[in-house]
Amino acid sequence: MNKTIIEPSKGWKVVDFDELWRYKDLLYFLTVRGIKARYAQSILGVGWAIIQPLFTTLVFTVVFGGLAKVDSDGMPYILFSYLALWPWNYFSGTLSESANSLVANAGMITKVYFPRLILPLAAIFSKLLDFIISFVVLLILLIYFKVVPGLGIIWLPLLLIQLLMTSLGIGMILSAMAVQYRDIKYALTFIIQLLLYGAPVVYSTTAVPEQYQFLYSLNPMVGVIEGIRAMFLNRPIPWDWIWPGSIVAIIFFVFGLFYFRRMEKVFADVA
Repeated sequence: MNKTIIEPSKGWKVVDFDELWRYKDLLYFLTVRGIKARYAQSILGVGWAIIQPLFTTLVFTVVFGGLAKVDSDGMPYILFSYLALWPWNYFSGTLSESANSLVANAGMITKVYFPRLILPLAAIFSKLLDFIISFVVLLILLIYFKVVPGLGIIWLPLLLIQLLMTSLGIGMILSAMAVQYRDIKYALTFIIQLLLYGAPVVYSTTAVPEQYQFLYSLNPMVGVIEGIRAMFLNRPIPWDWIWPGSIVAIIFFVFGLFYFRRMEKVFADVA
């Protein structure tokens, strides 16, 4: 009886795009499965994609905008915070989903061959539905407050690419680490809460002391959030906040690919 032995590819090829394309149906299936599983046996279904960010925005508006009187750069605080929560919720959600993607599918990894990168990719793509629904809510808020985005909105795809690269890069790192270190799953909730206050979600970047602003801008989510606010509110694009984080996002993405590839050969052994 002949046996086929599948071994990791050799050389400098980090991502086999031809192989990923051959398994596109599996990627689609896992993405849809992730969406259905999230809202299975739920009364409101995808309505939670509207309720969760809106409720969080209202809480932030009352606590930080009303009680703490946090500066919102002259805009209504509810719009100020929602423009930040829109990309932030996607980022934090993809971290949680992708970090657990390999462990949750351990049975598939140990029994069937497929490109392991599909698992964190499916986690990233399955959150896009929530992202799109939240965008519709954002448009409603913009109409309500009579805010018209300027020409700077043409740069939005670049910020979305930065958001995706950051999410996927960190997601690949965490998913690979979580296979060997199960503490990642439990620590991630706490880490995401800390990261929330390390980004200008509830406060403006003007609150950051000048001597720390460049260091602060190395956080890729800082440029994403401030850039999105500027684009939708027709303000000058804050490139000084965007480009340092863009470089870090690329580093996260490239390092994530190499780290994931390096750890891929032991996934089935420790999953």
